[in-house]
Amino acid sequence: MTITEAKHNDTFIVAIDGRLDASNAPDLERALLKQIDGGAKKLLVDCAGLDYISSAGLRVLLVAAKRLKTVDGTVALSGLKHTVREVLDIAGFSPIFRLFADRTTALAGLG
Repeated sequence: MTITEAKHNDTFIVAIDGRLDASNAPDLERALLKQIDGGAKKLLVDCAGLDYISSAGLRVLLVAAKRLKTVDGTVALSGLKHTVREVLDIAGFSPIFRLFADRTTALAGLG
């Protein structure tokens, strides 16, 4: 898995490429919490390059969402492939996040 970080106005973007599983979920958790602890209230996880997500990956996204909720922040996900979206839906996680078709739409929606 590769993690790329960027910022657009007041939205922090973390892009994931590859597979997100127990072997690398701690890397993503560190990246997300670094942004949140640094003051981010709008966090976009760009999943366009994400091919697979395990329960460990879902846990990391949930941890970030819960942490941001305490400061009235939000986590948005963009570019979900069908298989990844299906995992979110089956796990009941989809309503927790703002979901967008792609990064451009997400950035416009997050304002």
